[in-house]
Amino acid sequence: MEQALLDDVIKRLLEVRGRPGKQVQLSESEIRQLCLVSKDIFMRQPSLLELEAPIKICGDVHGQYSDLLRLFEYNGLPPQTNYLFLGDYVDRGKQSLETICLLLAYKI
Repeated sequence: MEQALLDDVIKRLLEVRGRPGKQVQLSESEIRQLCLVSKDIFMRQPSLLELEAPIKICGDVHGQYSDLLRLFEYNGLPPQTNYLFLGDYVDRGKQSLETICLLLAYKI
């Protein structure tokens, strides 16, 4: 995935800050690219990561996109702030797609 496209995707995903429930328009191709590139990154990583402090450890997000954006607002955006998300990224929230896309984009 080209850096310019990745930056544009992140920009669009962040543009909805302060507007809860506002949907982000991403194409199927963009979402597929996020999934494929991040999968390659995850597959190359060891199953046990050695991380350096400081790091923010985050529990279940449950697709609550506005909560994820608020978390980044309070603690800083990646890569200036390091995060470890423990899982349960999507399921209950109405914006699960935006949630996982932003997390994958930052992973890349």
